Amino acid sequence: MNSRVTIRPLPKRGLVLSPLGMGTAPIGDLYGPVEEAVASATVRRALDLGVRYFDTAPLYGRGLAERRLGEALKGAGCDGAITQDVVLSSKVGRLLRPSRPGDEFRVVADMTDAGIRRSLEESLARLDVDHLDVVYLHDPDDFEDAARAVALPTLLELRRQGLIEAVGVGMNQAAMLERFVEDSDVDVVLLAGRYTLLDQSGRRLLDLCAARGVGVVIGGAFNSGVLADPRPGARYDYQPAADRVLARARAMADVCASYGARLSAAALQFPWAHPAVVSVLQGPEDPEQLEANVTDFQAEIPEACWAELHSRGLLPADAVLP
Repeated sequence: MNSRVTIRPLPKRGLVLSPLGMGTAPIGDLYGPVEEAVASATVRRALDLGVRYFDTAPLYGRGLAERRLGEALKGAGCDGAITQDVVLSSKVGRLLRPSRPGDEFRVVADMTDAGIRRSLEESLARLDVDHLDVVYLHDPDDFEDAARAVALPTLLELRRQGLIEAVGVGMNQAAMLERFVEDSDVDVVLLAGRYTLLDQSGRRLLDLCAARGVGVVIGGAFNSGVLADPRPGARYDYQPAADRVLARARAMADVCASYGARLSAAALQFPWAHPAVVSVLQGPEDPEQLEANVTDFQAEIPEACWAELHSRGLLPADAVLP
């Protein structure tokens, strides 16, 4: 990582996530088949370029992403203790269970104590490691009561026992994450898509986390792709982007281009400007995308570019700017 990017440890734990992290849903075939060799090469290239935080989940490819990540880390010389300062996170709250013929697994929601522990054990087995640094409760949108009463206390107990380092919750919405930060002893939240150039609805959550000493990992900085390349057909929040969204993204791209900068670079650097953010996750499909992400994250963007985005009303008046 670029030396000008200040490292921010998790406030309560001191755990250091690399400022740019790698999400693994794409190498779990999220957008289409990825060859095993390409998945492995992507992880190895991330390590070569200083990425040390990798996030995965049982749901990504129904176990495929976890298995591929574990194999790639071992192939790169990381043993079961995860050496080389790698920080590894996965998620709980859903179990993968054998399904009818033709389907390898079906997904079963399970927020029970036994289900959380079983999910963790199965993730460790797929990753072929003996420890996870961060464990997130994965998208508890429809299970808030069970998450509060059972699932989160189980994770906190696992942390107390030293079986995991940090406890988090990961979601695509900010409101429920705010309640978890206010009411429980979480160390980190993973907020996807709600603190980007196009959507700052998570700003209150980030300010709350900064005040409470909770780290924030940002996912979905490209809002499903429109902030990487705002061409017709680009996606916003997993759907084809509306004309008004495309127009706004193109206007931002034009401003960036006038200063010799890329919209994708601004999209990755914008969330990092908030002091609560400890890592920005991006999910590459191959080494080339990974290299582009690292280049974008490290690129110099003139202050005047950010000022013009602000003055044109493309960013809110109170935006935290790099």
